[in-house]
Amino acid sequence: MPDVLSAPLVVEFPFTRSLGPVQSAFLTGLRERTVLGVRTGDGKVLVPPVEYDPVTAEELSELTEVATTGTVTTWAWNPAPRRDQPLATPFAWVLVKLDGADTALLHVLDASGPEAVHTGMRVRIRWAPQRTGAITDIACFEPYEGEATAESTPHSGEFADPVTGIVTPARLDYTYTPGRAQSAYLNALSEQRTVGERCPSCRKVYVPPRGACPTCGVATAEQVEVGPRGTVTTYCIVNIKAKNLDIEVPYVYAHIALDGADLALHGRIGGIPYDQVRMGLRVEPVWTEGGRHPDHYRPTGEPDADYDAYKELL
Repeated sequence: MPDVLSAPLVVEFPFTRSLGPVQSAFLTGLRERTVLGVRTGDGKVLVPPVEYDPVTAEELSELTEVATTGTVTTWAWNPAPRRDQPLATPFAWVLVKLDGADTALLHVLDASGPEAVHTGMRVRIRWAPQRTGAITDIACFEPYEGEATAESTPHSGEFADPVTGIVTPARLDYTYTPGRAQSAYLNALSEQRTVGERCPSCRKVYVPPRGACPTCGVATAEQVEVGPRGTVTTYCIVNIKAKNLDIEVPYVYAHIALDGADLALHGRIGGIPYDQVRMGLRVEPVWTEGGRHPDHYRPTGEPDADYDAYKELL
């Protein structure tokens, strides 16, 4: 039996967004150790605040300050914190209804163990020493012995140097293990070959293979070697340099229909100025020494393919 392939993969990007007046006031308030909610038309105070009433869709703007103490409404224990989570030691995820609010805020509770946490327990905010205008300005919640209050006072939402935008890093770490069909595809690439699988019903050849025909829904097993040459069906010009990708911009990324395949795969086009890449361009793979997949595709010098030859693959 062949070795099972697996590889660690990371999907990561910074998500940048601008803030409206309500969210701006909320995050700026956290920087100033002030928690703001927004009042709805029926008098409820929502924390965190939203810009539109979730029931009536009415625009909301009446800000109100609530207490930094509250009550746990529900919780879950986290015995093994992950990278970049709020605390490095075991903690509880908690929903906390702050005094003066009618909704609960999700954050973490620093507690000695799950036996120290219960629904209804009183907690208070522990502020981060350095605050920038983000939800992480609340370092965590901690146990508190004080009684609940109905503290809530109107607030203008005005602060010096308000926060107008945030950058939220998004990252997903996982281990990918391909199935039978894609393992065969990857193993063939390491030999500088490209293989797909043919559907026994419609007879189409899919590259990369998926183990089943996406049209007919039947399993595929017959391997078919395709290419190595192919035709550019569509393409885009990339003008923004990606982090950790050592490719100078602008460059072209294209869908390429390999000869003998009924599905276009994607690859970078090199060996030609970016503004000379075109639909119908005939290309071939370029492999680097030790590479397990083509580094890029370059023109073959053949005449361009007729549109009718690849129009079904657009």
